Amino acid sequence: MAIKFQYNKTALHNLNKQLNIRLRALPTLKNKEAALRLEVKKAKDKSDDLDHQLKIKIREQEISAGLWNEFLPELIKIENVSVSSKKIAGVSIPVMDEIVFKEKDFSLFSKPDWFPAGISFVKELAGIVTEREFFARKMALLDRARKKTTQKVNLYEKVQIPGFEDAIRKIKRFLEDEENLSKSAQKIVKKRQQKQKAAAV
Repeated sequence: MAIKFQYNKTALHNLNKQLNIRLRALPTLKNKEAALRLEVKKAKDKSDDLDHQLKIKIREQEISAGLWNEFLPELIKIENVSVSSKKIAGVSIPVMDEIVFKEKDFSLFSKPDWFPAGISFVKELAGIVTEREFFARKMALLDRARKKTTQKVNLYEKVQIPGFEDAIRKIKRFLEDEENLSKSAQKIVKKRQQKQKAAAV
């Protein structure tokens, strides 16, 4: 990134100010990036764990798969999922608080005696699936924030900070050269004046 600047003290002051802002922000950004990376890993691990739990639960029921043909899915449904949010490393993340189920009444005499256990099982599965979705969403949000933070770290570290430092070096060199030229010109003028005075005497 080519930084536009003028060769004067005002530009030098402004560039130093911009450089210091980035140098101060860089450690914080790096810490945020590390925290987000850790949170992404935690969310992925939890999502994978829930996926594993789901597979185990389904496998446990393979033996009685035929019984599930008798089950009435309309007996239970998710009525509401209450959600709050919390901030992780400055990123707002949805948090699942509670799943509210709505159950239909049914006669225990006319339906198989395993139906109450079936309803509990469906609730458990629905809970695992919903929580897994939340962790997948959490992982996606955190990963997007991590990528943006990584881009900003790279922009500061590899582009802007070296760019500002280079511009500051050029301005300082220019101002030093200008000062040296000015001093040299003053010396020449002084010598001429001394020669003129000496010639006049």
